[in-house]
Parts: sequence; C-alpha cells; structure tokens
Amino acid sequence: MDKTRKEILLFTIFRVTALITLVTVFTLIFYILSKGMKVISIDFIIDVPRNSFTEGGIYPAIIGSLYLVGLATIFAVPIGVLGGIYLSEYTKENIITNSIRLAIDTLSGIPSIIFGLFGLAVFSKMLGFKISLIAGSLTLSLLMLPTIISATIESLKLVPKDFRDASFALGATKWQTTTEIVLKTAMPNIITGVLLSVGRAIGETAPILFTGATFYTRGLPKSILEPVMALPYTIYGLLTEGTFPQKQVPIAFGAALVLIIVVFIITLPGIIIRNRYRSNKKW
Repeated sequence: MDKTRKEILLFTIFRVTALITLVTVFTLIFYILSKGMKVISIDFIIDVPRNSFTEGGIYPAIIGSLYLVGLATIFAVPIGVLGGIYLSEYTKENIITNSIRLAIDTLSGIPSIIFGLFGLAVFSKMLGFKISLIAGSLTLSLLMLPTIISATIESLKLVPKDFRDASFALGATKWQTTTEIVLKTAMPNIITGVLLSVGRAIGETAPILFTGATFYTRGLPKSILEPVMALPYTIYGLLTEGTFPQKQVPIAFGAALVLIIVVFIITLPGIIIRNRYRSNKKW
C-alpha cells in the first residue's frame, strides 16, 4: 500500500471514530433530555421531595452535590497543584519519585468504590465523622487528587525549557521562575485537569455511598457532620430502591438532566478562564 492510500485509510478511520464518538454523545444527551424534560419545572428545582420521593423536587440533592464537590475541590486543588509542582520542578528523576508518580497514575485507575471503602474506614469510622458531609467531601477529594497531580505534572513538563533558562538568565530565582513563568504558562492545562476531576467527582456515587450521602431528607444539612443528599445517589436510589417506579423513574431522569446541567454550569467559567489564558499566549 502506497503512502497516499495509507493516509486516506488512516484519515477515514479517524473520521469514523470521531463520528461514532459524536453520535454516542449526542444520542446519550438526547435520550436524557427527552426523558428528563417531562418532569423539569421550577418547582422540581426549588422544591423538596415529598410523599416518599414520588412528588416534589430535588433541591436538597442539587445543593448537597454542590456542597460535596465544593468542599472536595477546596481540599484537593491546593494539595494536588502544589504536589504536582513539587514533583515536577523540585525533585529529580530517581527511583523514589518514579515510584510516587507510578502510585499516582495507579490511583487514577482505581475504581471509585475503593475510595468509598477507604473513606468509610478512615473518615467515617477512624476519625468518627460517620456518614457526613465532611466525610463524603474528603473521600471525593482523594478521588480528585491523582487527576489534579498528574495534570499539573504533565502541564509543567510541556513548558519549554527555554522559558526557564531565559528567566534564570535574567536573574530570577527558582521560586520566581516557577510561579511567574512556568506556572502561568501551564495554567490552561492545569485548569483543564481540575475541571476533569470536578466533573468526575460530582457524578460519582460510590465514594459517597458509605461516607456522606443519604437518599431522602427534606432539608439541607445544618453542619458538616450531617449527611447530605446528592444527585448521583438520588438517581441511584430512585432507580434501585424506589417502591413506586412509575412515579420515581421519571424523577430520576429529571435529576440526571439537572446533573448534566450543573456539571456544565460549574465547568463553563473554568473553560472561559482557560481559553483566556490560551488567547494571551505569545508563542
């Protein structure tokens, strides 16, 4: 096969793969949209569940998800970004750092239920937080950490070495070079990593199953030591434990649609900030 035919074949495979991905995504969104729109209303968004979750809305689940992922982000982002900076900029390649990076990559692929079991053993039982907002948030933050650290390391590696050399040549210190040159240049990709971790965390059920979520409550938690409703767990509970499926399954699809919208709203500011950073690049 000559080079021209080989290129045509490869581009055809790429186009078909991209088309399959787009069709899959749009089919999924259309299916959730068509099912969820039947129950979506203002009352569905701002009302509390009533009559064993056969009526009312999902307001506590929406706010509960925001509480969980908000606290988890506060815990995970500083540690993840600083850890990534340290491993990338202040350590040398040796067996210890390579082992740490291998462990981080391995953690990224561990099923989320393992994080849930760890959170149950450590946060809920050992530290005495029981099933609470703080235990669920800490567990979710552990889930987010490997993604944020890996994204930070890879983003910093992409910054050209010439940038560092030029900064040092002008008399800048290591800290000034890292914070003023390297980190700012890598920021768009770091933000992308954070957004991916937040998007994953807010849609996870397993880590909060044993640590922070409850299926039914009529109000919001009054402290971080109380359990909280969450959209993914609400969907799971309505589809698996609901005793009135004819009324609760449509509510589950409505909650799924709201979850997609919430993820979009959360990630949109980050995407705008990331694109602004990229547009300011001069190289």
